[in-house]
Amino acid sequence: MEPTESSRAGEPGAKPPPPRMPRAIWALGLVSMLMDVSSELIHSLLPMFMLTALHANALTIGLVDGIGEATALVVKVFSGPLSDRWGKRKPLALLGYGLGAASKPLFALASSSGLVLGARVIDRVGKGMRGAPRDALVADLAPESIRGAAFGLRQSLDTVGAFLGPALGIGLMLVWANDFRLAFWVAVVPGLCSVLLLLLGVQEPARPPLARRINPISRAHLSRLPRRYWWVVIVAGVFTLARFSEAFLVLKAREGGLAIAWTPLVLIAMNVVYAVAAYPFGKLADRMSHVRLLAGGLGALLLADLVLAWGVSLPSIAIGVALWGLHMGMTQGLLAAMVAEVAPADLRGTAFGLFNLVSGIAMLVASVVAGALWVDLSPAATFLTGAALCVVALAAILLVPARFST
Repeated sequence: MEPTESSRAGEPGAKPPPPRMPRAIWALGLVSMLMDVSSELIHSLLPMFMLTALHANALTIGLVDGIGEATALVVKVFSGPLSDRWGKRKPLALLGYGLGAASKPLFALASSSGLVLGARVIDRVGKGMRGAPRDALVADLAPESIRGAAFGLRQSLDTVGAFLGPALGIGLMLVWANDFRLAFWVAVVPGLCSVLLLLLGVQEPARPPLARRINPISRAHLSRLPRRYWWVVIVAGVFTLARFSEAFLVLKAREGGLAIAWTPLVLIAMNVVYAVAAYPFGKLADRMSHVRLLAGGLGALLLADLVLAWGVSLPSIAIGVALWGLHMGMTQGLLAAMVAEVAPADLRGTAFGLFNLVSGIAMLVASVVAGALWVDLSPAATFLTGAALCVVALAAILLVPARFST
């Protein structure tokens, strides 16, 4: 009689099935998704709200966004080490999501750019506070054999929120005749649901009590981060220099003839591809070389930059946008999994905090340079510079990693 699959699985030497994805990972993904629906609904409408309802100029809008992002960068570098020092991730993540939810009514109530700035700073403090502890919590909860899939799943669900939010914003503005404040009040609901789900649906794994409190950012403890970790940080920084703000995708589509009312569809389309790609490529990261997969993601970004540099029609721009979303799906969860793989378990929060700080600074620099190139030279120069930086990052991951192997 032919042995069944179940009987063969019990034979000596048979490969055990992969573990199931923990429910807490699904919950963390849904927490991210709900907060992104809330945040992106507001952020997709905020520039036009400030311009038309509050009569702010472009400089004020840029300053509000820049100060908010800079605030998030500063907080990121502290939240991860704090979670290591306390030996707990969930309380800081919960506080970060709570601040994000608390900021949403302030946008609806804002009567001046100063109040919008205050709401934006509170929102970004929350984002900076939750990111590193949440990613460290994913690494703590996920079995090592499916860690790439876990980060891919969380990133995929997060990105679902990133396109549902703007789509919901468009729908609400159409239904309610451009009533910004009413749309902002709707954003309060998924924000609160996000906090409740984290509070009730995620149980932090038990850890042995710390013998003593440590300072994770002391020289002695930072020296425990291996050279492979710093290689991941450096490569991610160069990579991010090539991956400037997605706002330039919108500007490119507008230049290609897309009507202003439909420009949010650019980010929706990019995030759809991103969300679809993130989980399967996260699973793939558990079975193949991280370096090769990262090189593939850089190749997708390189193609996107070249298509967007030379494309002039909306169909060609759409291909570039889709390739951009593909590279995000291939790489963002992968980079997080690479950090989790090489960082000591008790320093994961610190590792993610430093990683996020370097990537965030690189994103700010990249966006400023991209904007200067766009204005002073041409849109093509912006994307061609991104393509050149892709080549530099590819050279780094293909030629340098042997020096960081220990």
